[in-house]
Amino acid sequence: MFGDSSRGLGRLTERPDYALVGILRIPEIRTSPWVSLTRRVAFAVLLLVAATLVVYFGRAGYHDNRGEELTLLDAAYYSTVSLSTTGYGDITPITEQARLINTIVITPLRVLFLIVLVGTTLQVLTERSRQAFKIQRWRQRVRNHTVVVGYGTKGRTAVDAMLGDGVQPAEIVVVDTDATVLEAAANAGLVTVHGSATQSDVLRLAGAQHAASLVIAANRDDTAVLVTLTARELNAKAKIVASIREAENTHLLRQSGADSVVVSSETAGRLLGIATTTPSVVDMIEDLLTPEAGFAIAERDVESDEVGGSPRHLRDIVLGVVREGTLIRVDEPEVDALETGDKLLYIRRVHK
Repeated sequence: MFGDSSRGLGRLTERPDYALVGILRIPEIRTSPWVSLTRRVAFAVLLLVAATLVVYFGRAGYHDNRGEELTLLDAAYYSTVSLSTTGYGDITPITEQARLINTIVITPLRVLFLIVLVGTTLQVLTERSRQAFKIQRWRQRVRNHTVVVGYGTKGRTAVDAMLGDGVQPAEIVVVDTDATVLEAAANAGLVTVHGSATQSDVLRLAGAQHAASLVIAANRDDTAVLVTLTARELNAKAKIVASIREAENTHLLRQSGADSVVVSSETAGRLLGIATTTPSVVDMIEDLLTPEAGFAIAERDVESDEVGGSPRHLRDIVLGVVREGTLIRVDEPEVDALETGDKLLYIRRVHK
């Protein structure tokens, strides 16, 4: 999954921002083509008005072939033929009516023609510069985000769960070597990095050193271990959640620095086994794991008026208490009296 796509290209974090275009991609704010066209026309008209005012206020320096002082309409006409690069031909409107028609009819057509002819070319030429500027600004500001390594089925589902739980797309960065899946991630409004997450330079480009959490959803266990080691070296405080296929590799991920390990094969196997006898239990588990609707498992701080009381007597259905980073089941005697700083894992009703 994670090939060495950037080998021989030098350290990514030392390259200028324009050299990162195509590797690091900041999602664009998509607008309607008609909105974009309207903006371009309005800008062209604004330029025409500005040029007209400049010519009109400086009309003493202009000469009309009729020997008359320029009117505001004359200034608009002069600005029109100047900005449209039409220049002076052998046919020149003389009467006020002809110049009015040229200004209010010919000019819009000429502006539209220039937009169609030049607009796309300019957009292509400026795209790389705009991306480089956005990359520079993003790298300076990105903090406390989530880096998702791998945008396959597991990574995509993890992102969907985070988005359903209220995380903004701009707070998620996806790292993968597959340009196709990165295109899908970019279309979802996510920042993407094209490269192998086993390399510290790629993770640095994704801002892993400033991330609040990392989700490692690699297709291979050895890749997950190596990415976890690299990520933990870059960021000692981030919460790292990793997925593996085989339970025997759990201790390797723990030793590598993973805070939570999800064994995908065993989890799926348990659900399959439960479904053979009590399929409704699987449906309920799926409901609890889906934050968009129904019920969801959530976490909150203990409120001041709840300190000293039992979590079993609260209005919420509490499943466990997190105390000093350790999860304790609600039926354990250690949590009969809640303490300041405890966190409650409870079932929350999600309202659509």
